[in-house]
Amino acid sequence: MSLAEGQQVELTIEKPASGGRMIARHLGQVVLVRGAIPGERVKAWVERADKRMAYAVVREVVEASPDRRADAADPLCGGALYSHIAYTRQLAIKSDVIRDAFARLGRYPIDRDIAVAGSPEHAYRMRARFHVQGGRAGFYREGTHQLCDAAPTRQVRDETMDAARVIAESFHRDRPDALTSIALTENVAADERAAHLEIAPGAALDSAILDRLAQATGLRGISAREHATGRLLAAGSPSVSDPLHAVTGGRVSDGAIRRQAESFFQGNRFLLSALVTSAVDAVEEAGEVLDLYAGVGLFSVPLAAAGHLEVTAVEGDRASGADLRENARVHEPRLRAHVSGVEEYLAARQGTPATVIVDPPRTGLSKEAGERLARLRAPRLVYVSCDPPTLARDARRLLDAGYRLESLRAFDLFPNTPHVESLAVFER
Repeated sequence: MSLAEGQQVELTIEKPASGGRMIARHLGQVVLVRGAIPGERVKAWVERADKRMAYAVVREVVEASPDRRADAADPLCGGALYSHIAYTRQLAIKSDVIRDAFARLGRYPIDRDIAVAGSPEHAYRMRARFHVQGGRAGFYREGTHQLCDAAPTRQVRDETMDAARVIAESFHRDRPDALTSIALTENVAADERAAHLEIAPGAALDSAILDRLAQATGLRGISAREHATGRLLAAGSPSVSDPLHAVTGGRVSDGAIRRQAESFFQGNRFLLSALVTSAVDAVEEAGEVLDLYAGVGLFSVPLAAAGHLEVTAVEGDRASGADLRENARVHEPRLRAHVSGVEEYLAARQGTPATVIVDPPRTGLSKEAGERLARLRAPRLVYVSCDPPTLARDARRLLDAGYRLESLRAFDLFPNTPHVESLAVFER
């Protein structure tokens, strides 16, 4: 008989599932359980269910794993769904999640553990979005729009949290309901910090407000974009920069990467250089490198600065693309920046690069981008992914197009959460 909402059931936890829950079975029905560890026996309360699958949360641990520890004050705040698991076991579970995705979705079984580089668990985030409600700034609880206090998650530094609080409280006093979210970014050394504000449609704003907030928070600058016109308002310099020697682990001595608070950037200060150097090491020594979804130039700028003679970077986002152009300027003509959608760029592209780097959003490669990429027939493809299921799906497409998987490793950019960054190298 299938489980029903509100029912309590005793389960043995089998293995992890992508997304943070663990898999158990009850009379053949799959149950996805939150708050468990593989190998445990638990009593779980069913949150929702249908004939095929049920979702449940642990209410009592009957037989605990030796890897169980006290969890976060609110494991749903900031997605800290792995906080009850000892950190070394978290890394092993993330390895299992990647392998399972490749076996199920990529139809490519991997019979070895995948190395997952670990990170300090606290103050690792250089970039975070705080949602704002009633003068409070925080994260959303998992799967809801319910605000929770980000400070106890310890993902961000205290100074970052303080800046978000000051901005939210100031807006609440002067312009209630005008501010919806705050994107705060800082550099690796945490000695530069900037913010971009998301303003509610129809809300009035002027640069004087931003000037006052920049002074009150000590930020380098604050920006906001008008909904009606798309015009960017700014106070100070709403950007931060990292010297290339920090980004590359000392391999490059001169230069920097600058980014606006509005732009995307990888979030973990402790693993940034390891990710960059791993991608750079995977690139062919000679020939053109094509960097797709290049962001502000995290991979392309170090490649050009290290001496690669022909690097092409493509980014479609307006803010990240503007930063990419500025970061590329000092490295021209070795580095050429294109602000364009990847699909549009590949449609007009001629010639075969020696290496392609792709770092797509969580949804992975679109069908069109994947097909056009396969037709390029680049000898080597370096795929950086933040989502194991979409990486495995796209890997299957590449394998079918004649590529082989040369290597696969991962980086734990978000400790205590189910998220994991993977770096896969394909050759043909």
